[in-house]
Amino acid sequence: MVFASLIFLFLFLPLNLLLYYSTKNATWRNWVLIVFSLFFYGWGEPIWISLMILSSMVDWGNALFIQKHRGTKWAKVGVVITLIFNLGLLATFKYDVFIVDTVNSVLGTSFTAPGYALPIGISFYTFHTISYVVDVYRGDIKAQRSFPNFLMYVSLYSSLVAGPIIRYAHVETEIYGRKENLKDFSLGLSRFCIGLFKKVIIANVAAELVKKYMGDNSDPLTLTELSSLSSFEAWVGLTMFALQIYFDFSGYSDMAIGLGRMFGFHFRENFNYPYISKSISEFWRRWHISLGSIFRDYVYIPLGGNKKRVYFNLFVVWFLTGLWHGPSWNFIFWGLYFFIFIALEKAFLQRLLDRLPAFVSHFYALAIIIPGWVIFYFTDTTMLIAYVEKLFSFSAGSEGNVDVINTLTTHLFWLIMAIILCMPVYHRVIAWVEKKASRITLYDTVTVGFNVALLFVCIAQLVGKSYNPFIYFRF
Repeated sequence: MVFASLIFLFLFLPLNLLLYYSTKNATWRNWVLIVFSLFFYGWGEPIWISLMILSSMVDWGNALFIQKHRGTKWAKVGVVITLIFNLGLLATFKYDVFIVDTVNSVLGTSFTAPGYALPIGISFYTFHTISYVVDVYRGDIKAQRSFPNFLMYVSLYSSLVAGPIIRYAHVETEIYGRKENLKDFSLGLSRFCIGLFKKVIIANVAAELVKKYMGDNSDPLTLTELSSLSSFEAWVGLTMFALQIYFDFSGYSDMAIGLGRMFGFHFRENFNYPYISKSISEFWRRWHISLGSIFRDYVYIPLGGNKKRVYFNLFVVWFLTGLWHGPSWNFIFWGLYFFIFIALEKAFLQRLLDRLPAFVSHFYALAIIIPGWVIFYFTDTTMLIAYVEKLFSFSAGSEGNVDVINTLTTHLFWLIMAIILCMPVYHRVIAWVEKKASRITLYDTVTVGFNVALLFVCIAQLVGKSYNPFIYFRF
């Protein structure tokens, strides 16, 4: 199940809210969230509920064991068991084919991988549980003694299948001591509506254009079709993908943060207008912030951070960042692509960028970021190389650029809106409205009207069109 669906909007969420707020009993509310989260997760593949519960039980027990034996070698044993178990799950269900194929290509063997279906959200909830156990080992938090409370943290559907990655320390007190109120609910609803708009109106339209010029999983682009495209069409397709992946994922994060707020949780931000960055390092401080903080706090700093072997530490982090996104070499290449520029910036380039005019630094960042998305998009190496060649061949294509110009003209208003929404214009407008609103009732009325308008437009789009892809489901 996805947030941007009629079933979720008109059945699942209203029923969830109705039962949740039917009583003020905190235990009842937690169980309502557990049941609805498990139902949400099992909507497509119920069998994987058991895997998530098993993972939760192992890590819940390990954390209690570690807390009991803190300061001894047995505490380290608990951490090792958690790492082996969770990374073993990832290796088995996400990377089995990739590992076996790599071994076969290197050793000339012919092993066959089981080829399990990928459990949705496994990359996210394993990070939830690993970070929790490590934090207990470090003494940063106390182990949760109630398994239902811990299961609610792991399974909470608002962030389960695509993030943001929620760390236990950030919501520890809210697991059993939330204070829901009308203001939080209103802010959460507004945030959800904004995220839904970004997903349905911006990302889905961009996805249709990406499909036209780059293909998709259900209808991949062929080399013959690629050869007929012009370089301009290839660049348009890639730019549309840059918009799609940003609005798709940031929209989902907005909806997740908004849903959390509606139930009394205050999740941290996951995106901060990354396309306004003036360097690659800044881009990754603004993009998927929760993932970046995980690799920083649990990989980069333990390896030595900025104190020793800096470039080796960066290499490991970006190799793992690429690998985390998927069992394919293109994701590893994508991670190492950004490692190169971040390493250069740390070595000398950042000092040069700081002295340049802001617009030059912006252009530099976009000139690296947007071409990087082509590495992320194509898992087929042959198609990846061919598309890169098409981008930089500056060829006219078999039919010129008439079709793509007509397409851009048709979508001109949408494109302008998408570009504006990549910048912090909305937040500045809201701040201005809040400052100028003479009466709070006026502001509330405008907010309600704005949310209703967004919902109406999104629902009309969902009813009218069936193409509703979600990129991060495959991670």
